[in-house]
Formats: sequence, C-alpha cells, structure tokens
Amino acid sequence: MRSLRCKTVLILLFFTLPVFIFSQQTPSPADRGMAEEEFRLGVQSYYRGSFNEAIIQFEKALSFLPTENLILDWLGKAYYRSGIESAAVQHWTLASQAGYGGLLLQNKIEVVQERRNISLLSQGNPRFSESGTFPGSSGDTLFFSNPVSILPMNDGSAWVIAYGSNELVKVDVNGSIIDRKRGTLSGFDRPMDILLLHNGNLLITEYQGDRLSYLSPDGTYISSFGSKGRGKGELLGPQYAAQDESGNIYVSDFGNARISVFNEEGSFLFDFGSKNNNFPGFSAPSGIQILHNTVYVSDAVRGTIYCFDTSGNFLTKLVPDGTLENPEALKIWKGYLLAADTNTIKAVSPETGAVIIVGNTGNSPSRITCAAGDRNGNILVSDFTANEIAVFSQMNELVGGLFVQIERVIADSFPDVTVELKVENRQRQPVVGLKEVNFFLTEGSRPVSVQKLSGSGDLNTFADITIIIDRSVSMKQYTAEVQSAVREIASSMKGMGTLRIVSAGSVPATEMINSPRAYTQFSESLIKTPYTSSSVLDTALRLCANDLITAEKKRAVIIITDGAVSQNSFQRYGLSEITAYYNNNGIPLCTINVSQNALDAEIQYLSTQTGGSVYYVYRTEGLSSVYTDILSIPRGTYQLTYTSSLPTNFGKDFLKLEAEVYLHNRSGRDETGYFAPLQ
Repeated sequence: MRSLRCKTVLILLFFTLPVFIFSQQTPSPADRGMAEEEFRLGVQSYYRGSFNEAIIQFEKALSFLPTENLILDWLGKAYYRSGIESAAVQHWTLASQAGYGGLLLQNKIEVVQERRNISLLSQGNPRFSESGTFPGSSGDTLFFSNPVSILPMNDGSAWVIAYGSNELVKVDVNGSIIDRKRGTLSGFDRPMDILLLHNGNLLITEYQGDRLSYLSPDGTYISSFGSKGRGKGELLGPQYAAQDESGNIYVSDFGNARISVFNEEGSFLFDFGSKNNNFPGFSAPSGIQILHNTVYVSDAVRGTIYCFDTSGNFLTKLVPDGTLENPEALKIWKGYLLAADTNTIKAVSPETGAVIIVGNTGNSPSRITCAAGDRNGNILVSDFTANEIAVFSQMNELVGGLFVQIERVIADSFPDVTVELKVENRQRQPVVGLKEVNFFLTEGSRPVSVQKLSGSGDLNTFADITIIIDRSVSMKQYTAEVQSAVREIASSMKGMGTLRIVSAGSVPATEMINSPRAYTQFSESLIKTPYTSSSVLDTALRLCANDLITAEKKRAVIIITDGAVSQNSFQRYGLSEITAYYNNNGIPLCTINVSQNALDAEIQYLSTQTGGSVYYVYRTEGLSSVYTDILSIPRGTYQLTYTSSLPTNFGKDFLKLEAEVYLHNRSGRDETGYFAPLQ
C-alpha cells in the first residue's frame, strides 16, 4: 500500500485488518465488509476482461468508502481499459492529489494525457540521443569487428554485418549475440550490406568478393551470383542494395560508378548511372533505397541524393550538392530517408528534400555507415570506427521511461501465479524482444521466487480474427466482393485461431463463430441481418472488441465496407473512445474497401490510429497478406510465472504485486494486486 492520510496509530492498527487501509476515518464494519467484497469482485472482473462489470463493482465499493484511493486507482484502470480515458485520468488525479501513488501514478497520468493530445504525437523534428551501445569487443575478447550495416527484425533482434570479421551476427534486444553466420566454407569476403527480400530470404553484398549471396531467413548460405569486372552484370565493390515492388534487386556498384539491377533469381537486367544530357553521372554511388517506385541513390563525393524511376531514368536531385558530408546507407524511417552521414543521422524528406538532424555521435572518432529504425521506436546505428552498435532513443523516452501495464494476474493455482503485462514506449509503440533478464517482479517490494518468462505474444504464430460486414444499403451491390474477401481471409488463416463474423446493421449482431475452415466456402446469403440505411458501426466495433479481449494475444478486427459512413454510425461512441478501447487492449482495426471510392475520414482514422491498414478487395496481390500483416504487428505483451510466498488469509487479503522492466538506460514500473482463491 502507498502512504495515506492517516495518523500513526491508525497505520499501526491497519496491519491487524485483513485487506487494506481506509482513508481519513475508520469506516463501520458493515461498510468495510461491503467495500471489501465489491472490491474483490471488481478485481476479479477486471482480470477476466469484464471491464464494464468491474466499473460497476468499483463504483459500489467507492459508495461505501468514498475517499479510498486504492479503489479510485482501480476504477481508473477499469475506465482506461474500457477506452474512457478522460474518466480514468479524472479518478487517478483525485487519488494523486490525495497523496496516493507518488511519481508512478503521476507519470501514468502524464503519459495518458500526452497520448490523447494528437498534436504532441505528431510533432516534427524528433531528437534522438544515445541510450546504449553494443560494443564489438570487451578487453581481449572480440565479439565482432567493424559493423557496417544493420537489419532490424520484427522480433526486436537485428542482423549485423561485420565487415572486419567477415561475418553476419545476430543480436537480441539487449545486445547479446544469439547467432553467427560466416557464409560458404571459404566465408564471406568483406560483406557490406544486408537486405530482407520479399520472399523472406536475406541478400548479402560482398564488397571484396564482387558478388551477392542469398541466405535463408535463419542466415544459412544458399547461393551467390555476380562476378568481378566492368562488363554488363559484373561488379566492382558492390555496397548497398534495395528491392522494388516487382522483386528486382538494385545494387550500388561503387567501383563501376553505377547501379546494377538483377531480378530476384540473380539474372542481370540493366544498369544506369552513366553521364548523359540529363544526368552528370555518379562520382561515388553509396546508399540506395526505393520508396513509392522512386529509386534514391546517395553520392558520397557530391554529398547529394539523386532520384530515378525504376527503369533507371533520372528524375531529379533531391538535395543540393554538399548537403550531406559523406552519406552511406539509406533506410526508410517514418516516411523519411534515414541517411548515415559521417557522425550524424539525418532524415531527408522524399517529397521536399528537407533535412532534419535526428542525432549524432558527438566529437569522438566515429564513422556511421548505417542507421535503421527498429520495432521498439529506437534507431540502431553501426559505427564502423568505434566498432560498436549504438542505440538511439527519443529524448522524451529517455526522460519518461517505459510504460508498463500489468494487464492480468492469474492466481487460480496459488501459490503458482501467472502475470500478463504489456510494455510500450510513451508513443504507444509496443516494446518487443524482451528477455527474462529485463523483468523484475516483487510482492510488497520483496522479490518473488522462481520467476520465469513463460511466453511472449509476439511469438504467437496465429491470431483470432473478427470480421465486421457493413450492412448499409449501399453494400447490396458488393455481395460478391464480401464473399470473396471472407473466403480469402479464412483460407489465409490455415485453420488456426477463431474467426467471428459480426454484422453492422441497425443493431449489431454476432452471426457466427467457428474455425476458419468453416468459412472457406462462405456465402453472403448466410448473413441474417437485413440491410439498413442507418447502420451503427460504433456499437459493432465495441461488440467485436469485447469478444477479443480474452482471445489470443494476436488478434484483430477487419471491417469490410464500401467506405461510406452514415449519420448514425458514431452516435453512441466517439472516434477517440473507440480508438482508445482498441489501443488499450491491443486490437488493430484493418479495413477492406470493396469499392473504388475513397474511405470516409472516420474509417480511415480508426484504421490508422489503431495500427491497422487499408486494403482494396481486388488489389493485385490479393488479400492473403492481410492475415500475414496482422501477425507481424508488434504486441509487446509478455507472460511471467512465479511462486508467491504471501499469506492469503483464506483468499480475503489483497496481495500486492509490482513489476519493473529494464532496457538499456530506460525502465518502467507498474503496481497492482490480486486475490488468491477463497478457501
């Protein structure tokens, strides 16, 4: 318990009470007993995901003890998980003003208020600072030498190209080496860059070997192509690589001062970059990136970035000569081109050419060759000269730390306890890839016994999906499209997880719940809800989320719609409330547009703000990747187990639990509690 406004003698008397302190004046035994029971039921409802029920029970408990800050805190938690963040902040603020919760509660209030402020979330010119390093050596022990390129992965790990030690090294989120690959029997020959191909394989450029090598997703060598020379398809010092939407591979051929293009099988197609009437020719092509069918190539001598179409035709110069000092790798980051430039990380707008300095390594000897954003909101930087990987984090993240939420405590098998928690940064980005060493659980400030990390939501290989079918009158003409979309999504799930169908009519209804296999021959005629001129999307969206809260950790709602929103669509629940409900429970909303019309702003907003995507039903690549995209969305949820040593008073006592999470120079903490089963 935290300190409350009680006299010393009352604090001493508290320890003879079975549950918790009650503020200011001693309540009557009847009020205390009723409050304790309602509070216990509220905590259990909260952990079952029944947040509305928990709110009612906490309100009842508060009616018996109006000034009890512990109840106020839990009422705020229930409102927060229900998406009613304004009410959550209000109750937390009342508790904080009464001296409850200390800096931990104040920080929680501040983070939630920041997230509700859209202008803060969209602020420009972010500044990053070094938050940690992964050194290439320690004393006489060499881990890797001269890191030159980095490929962050979805699970929080990263592949690192070690130019000096001729190897490919994989590091986890803490910088520990978890894998090491050296290519063929003769090894890599000065590897330079690593690229994740559309088919999941890896591509390595070998600067000294004048070749490109294919590796499997786990880094096992497959084959190589390319040879030394100045002829067509030959290479002299290949450096960086990129792949376009058609699968073609573009390589900066430094020694030949050109870009060579190969298909995904390694057959040479064409090259470009020679001097002509429109283009002065490359001096030293280095970094290369492709965004929206435009090829961007940095020139290390001229300090600029050139733009080409995917056929190699020169378009324009993105920034004037000399804007960059000695640019090397180019990576895509938040819609920008992230350029590694000597000792500075620069973000270049592909639309305007505006340059933002994101961070730098200071005045120490440094040569940044690659800077790439990872799944945790950091920027990983390879420093060739300093022989280290540096982790750069946004300044407010370093000050505010991590946002940790204990979402569920399962004590059915007490004293064996399971804890589910979520770790995010202040911008709501999930933190993935954490290991057991990153967590520290305590009960009443005492370390727990036999703590183990038993699972991570990001490692799940399947998801539960709920599909909303819009039953607006305008959807009548799209029955074939709806049927096709459901079938394709169901097939892509390969029989794993649970698929629900919800209709959004004048009253939302759950139409069916089954294995995905039951929908591979789905017919739109199975939907019983009639078409209506006033479909209500808000209650349908709430209904879907309610069903998914206790579902698999990877879960999503997919709405099939023509993009139009009726006047009655969001009368009961506002956009901000629905968005908060989805975000606070880890549910992305994806949209499949069956028409060629633009989505109304409300649907677009919900998909964007919850981390989902928008798809056209007849897009060239089909809809099978919708499920794949959902699986790749980071979750940041973890499950830990431990053995409790606390006495339970036959299940009547509120048992305190704290969780701390550490990552580099950041940390986060949450406090909660639970009840053991009644005896």
